[in-house]
Amino acid sequence: MKFATKAIHAGQEPDPTTGAIMTPIYQTSTYVQAAPGDHKGYEYARTQNPTRTALETNLAALENGNFAYCFGSGMAATDSVARMLLPGDEVIATNDLYGGSYRIFTKVFARYGIKFIFTDLSDASNLKKHLNDKTKMIWVETPTNPMLNIIDIAEIKNQMGSSSPLLVVDNTFASPYLQNPLDLGADIIVHSATKYLGGHSDVVMGAVICKDAKIAEQIKFFQNSCGAVPGPHDVFLVLRGIKTLHVRMDRHCENGMKIANYLVNHPRVDRVYFPGLPTHPGHAVAAKQMKKFGGMMSFSLKGDNYNDALKVLTSTHLFSLAESLGGVESLIGHPASMTHASIPKEEREKTGVVDSLIRLSVGIEDADDLIKDLEQALAK
Repeated sequence: MKFATKAIHAGQEPDPTTGAIMTPIYQTSTYVQAAPGDHKGYEYARTQNPTRTALETNLAALENGNFAYCFGSGMAATDSVARMLLPGDEVIATNDLYGGSYRIFTKVFARYGIKFIFTDLSDASNLKKHLNDKTKMIWVETPTNPMLNIIDIAEIKNQMGSSSPLLVVDNTFASPYLQNPLDLGADIIVHSATKYLGGHSDVVMGAVICKDAKIAEQIKFFQNSCGAVPGPHDVFLVLRGIKTLHVRMDRHCENGMKIANYLVNHPRVDRVYFPGLPTHPGHAVAAKQMKKFGGMMSFSLKGDNYNDALKVLTSTHLFSLAESLGGVESLIGHPASMTHASIPKEEREKTGVVDSLIRLSVGIEDADDLIKDLEQALAK
């Protein structure tokens, strides 16, 4: 099946009891057994839930994987993958990544003797500078958050050579519609399903997808043992959101390209970070490994003045000032003080997260209206 068909049908059969076309919300904590161990595949809702099974089957299909597991948030999904590491292990991660990921790596897992090395993986050759026999995981975001750098997943895998760390790709910014990292050599995909998968800013959830049965066994063990699972109603909302993922993403991409081209020519804008622009250093790689270029972008203002950025951030009407991304409505944010505030200022600025940097999650409204909104805000 092609993507649009999988989005609507994979893992979602009519309810055998009633014929309901929508997957029911199985709001139950436990399941009756005919005898000890004699059940219908479900024992306790932390371990399994039929609504969650439907979503996990769907996500595995969308990412061309064999296994998927859902969690209570994107950070819970990240936590489950990091739990595969042991004291003494090393992780090489891209130096431009979501602030929450940086925080859990440096403030939580580093306490247990795990070393995290942050480097610019948009140049895949940097990987070999840090790769050694202690390296157990490579952590990639592409496009990165918030600088929209592009990392060549297949080339990272190539640079790994005969070494066997797990290659993990956070695919949140792209979504399965635009990019399938497992097809490019990744071992594990992480999603904040809160974002494009849910798509309506009404749910918090995470997901992990893989092909390998041994990896899946570990993730499933952590999911059940640690218990950071989503409730069935949240699962239902993401299932509903995914049905329109392909339609929404096409519009996000279309609007994103129009707004990026507008910002590039604005006299008050210094730089625009959007992989769809031919001037973007990762444009060629993005065109190779992504279907389209997404709806996320960042831009900095001339003069790098926080007060100027604040005026823009507080003057938009259609772009709502808020954290998160990927919803149908457009959002505007300030990475340095919001999503990436947990990263030290000197580390942020090394990657380009300066005080005037503004991040946009371009929604699916009319692009002309969005441009007018930005125009009046930038005029201030």
